Amino acid sequence: MSDPRVCVVTGSSAGIGAATARLFASKGWRVVINYSRDPAPAQEVADACQALGAEAMMVKCNVASDEACRALADEVEKRWGRVDVLVNNAGTTRFVDIKNLDGLSAEDFHSIYDVNVIGAYQMTRALLPMLKRHPVTGVVNVSSIASMMGTGSSIAYMASKGALNAMTFGLARALGPDVRVNAIAPGLVDSAWLRTGLGAERFDASVKSYKSRSALAQVIDPEDIARTAWYLGVEATKTTGEVLLVDAGLRITRA
Repeated sequence: MSDPRVCVVTGSSAGIGAATARLFASKGWRVVINYSRDPAPAQEVADACQALGAEAMMVKCNVASDEACRALADEVEKRWGRVDVLVNNAGTTRFVDIKNLDGLSAEDFHSIYDVNVIGAYQMTRALLPMLKRHPVTGVVNVSSIASMMGTGSSIAYMASKGALNAMTFGLARALGPDVRVNAIAPGLVDSAWLRTGLGAERFDASVKSYKSRSALAQVIDPEDIARTAWYLGVEATKTTGEVLLVDAGLRITRA
């Protein structure tokens, strides 16, 4: 009997990452829970995965550090010796109004790109030898509708997600036919991360506005993106170089 398959989810202490780890665990996969600071939320996610009958391991890693990405890969290699899906979910931002050009510094751009773009590249590179050992493996990058609409938490954030989309296309070409690479572009996600960043009052107003404009009159839940990550990572065996929009129809708007 072959070993259970393995999914690595970066930034999986909460929100989309946590939902993705739980979904893969519910399917019988081993999961790697990645966190960069506080281990307590990551432990809760690991416990939830184990309660579903899956093996889970926690690895502290700031994806902006190539050394840390390679160390994570070494830990997975030693324990399980394989990776079948990588979900590059770790992300960061600064909440700055897009009209406030003085609100962002070059350092802000560098720190956001370090995680959102370079981190995804470094983690993919670190895990590539294991990804190439088995057929139909996949990388799923978590992007954002901000990359397509010029909206979001800041110009630096939307630009980083645009760069992530471009990198998705490039990696899909470079790594095929061995590894598929796709991305998800969520709309407004109902998450503690976004509520904290915007503040409760602004978040509630954003949700109300989003629902009034989207064709399905809904916002996005972390579980919606988790299911999409499962589809792109596992089921979409002939799809690569795709950026899949999950926005409840915001781009087409309501009639």
